[in-house]
Amino acid sequence: MTDQESRTVVFFDGSCPLCRSEIQMYRRQDAAGALCLVDVSVDHTVLPPTLDRETAMGRFHIIGSGGQILSGAAAFVEVWRQLPGWRWVARIAALPGLTALLECGYRAFLPLRPRLAQGVERARHLIRKD
Repeated sequence: MTDQESRTVVFFDGSCPLCRSEIQMYRRQDAAGALCLVDVSVDHTVLPPTLDRETAMGRFHIIGSGGQILSGAAAFVEVWRQLPGWRWVARIAALPGLTALLECGYRAFLPLRPRLAQGVERARHLIRKD
């Protein structure tokens, strides 16, 4: 097994400022190197055969250390399991019914993501002007 295969592979939209911020937070907290972070917004990114770029850009996906592809809330819970400061959140989110509830919230968030990302970019642009 290669180093990448022994870690949780996280596919994220690097063109989204919200996604970049979250991934930066994960990167800072991943002292053990449990995550392999893959920006799917880069054209030459290699994806697994069962995951196309459009799908990966539209929704959070991971490949767990066991090789399973997870998306949405289940993927977030698996990432949280890998990060020491987030393991308690993962344990709570894994309680019966909570991951499904988080998935409903994530699905409600997805259509709002482009507008929220635009707002974040505008705010950053204004801050840089000052």
